[in-house]
Formats: sequence, structure tokens, C-alpha cells
Amino acid sequence: MRLDKYLCEAGLGTRSQVKKLLKSGAVTVNGKTVCKPEIKIEEADTVAVSGQTLSVSALEYWMLCKPAGCVSATEDSRFQTVTDLLPREARRDLFPVGRLDRDTEGLLLLTNDGKLAHFLLSPRRHVDKVYEAEIRGKVTEEHVKLFAEGLDIGDEKKTLPAVLEIQREPRTQDETTRIRITIREGRFHQIKRMFEAVGCEVVYLCRLSMGSLKLDKNLKPGECRPLKEEEIKALKEETGC
Repeated sequence: MRLDKYLCEAGLGTRSQVKKLLKSGAVTVNGKTVCKPEIKIEEADTVAVSGQTLSVSALEYWMLCKPAGCVSATEDSRFQTVTDLLPREARRDLFPVGRLDRDTEGLLLLTNDGKLAHFLLSPRRHVDKVYEAEIRGKVTEEHVKLFAEGLDIGDEKKTLPAVLEIQREPRTQDETTRIRITIREGRFHQIKRMFEAVGCEVVYLCRLSMGSLKLDKNLKPGECRPLKEEEIKALKEETGC
């Protein structure tokens, strides 16, 4: 890896900021001052800035509580992206595992582990994804049955069976129904389209979990944290990575 890229991923700024840092003579590699950004860094090399040794992990895993209004992308010309919410010390090559709609909140995993991302998103793996939602319209036991059978939402195939749980029924005409739903796919606007197919409308949607990974209740929308070792281990065990 180039030295300037290494320093960027260590959270020391943009490429131009890092080049200024190198010119200042503050960077050493294996104890020797280095000013050239193109120098290649090997895993065994020791890089330090102003005497402080840096450590850049090859793979990183971050849990984000995605807020509404933010897009699940690494860059966008109109809207704030989920990577904009990562702290300065996070690697610059992280990407969201899957997508949540712009108005959907909740759990989003960001990583640079392509293998793990592939396994979690593969339609053949059928990884459980649990959501909580507010629905305009009365959700009934008949809907629970239809969701369990699979729904026609306009695609070539019906949806896979989904588990729909009614958590709070509306007491007035204006009140929404609160539900929890578990799906094993990730089709475009899937949950919204499923409820549209039965004459209802999703007015709020939040992802609570993806496989073994559960949203940290202490995270507010827009906040994130690195995954704990046990969370990473559980994800790798269930995906075989």
C-alpha cells in the first residue's frame, strides 16, 4: 500500500493534507523520516507520526444506526451518505452492506470485508433481517397468513415466506398498526411493496437486526461504533467466512 493511502486510512486527513504532513518531516517508516507519498508500505513496517506509532487494521467493521434522509452509498451529489457519518479514524474504503431506503432507519453494517458482505447479501443464504414498522391501515391475522405464504409484489417470483407479527393494533382510525417483520431477501423496496400488495402503507421503517447482528439500543440515529469482537466472530461463524 502507498504511504499516503496508508496515512489517509489511518484517519490523518485527505491526500493533500497527508502530503503536507509528509513534507513537514513528521512521518517515519521503521525509524527513518520519509517524505515521499508513493513509498510502498508492507505489513511488517512500523509507521509513526510525530513519534506516535500508527496501526491500520486490514479489515474494519462498523455498526451504524442509519438516520432517515441519509442514503446507503459511499458518495452522492445530493444527499448525505452513510459513510459521511463515520468518524475520522475509520478506514476510507468502507462500504455499506446492502441498502436501506433513504427514509428507512436502523441497523447498517459498514465494512471493507467483501467476502462477508457477499455472504450476508447472497439470496441463496436467506439471512434473516428483522424490521419494526408503523403501518397505515389495519393489519390482520389474514395478512399474517398471506405474508407466511409469500406475496406477489410484481416481480417474476413471489416473495419468500415472511414472519409478520402484530405488536400494537390501532385504537382509533388515525392510529397506525405497529408490526415486526422478518424477511430473508433484500428486494427493492420489498417491505413497502409487500404492504402495498395487501392495501396498507408503511409510514415508518427501522431495521433491528441482520443475521446475528443486532442494533445497539444505545446508538441514536446517526451514531456508530466499531463491532465488538464477539459480534464479528458470530457473523463469521454464521457465514462461514
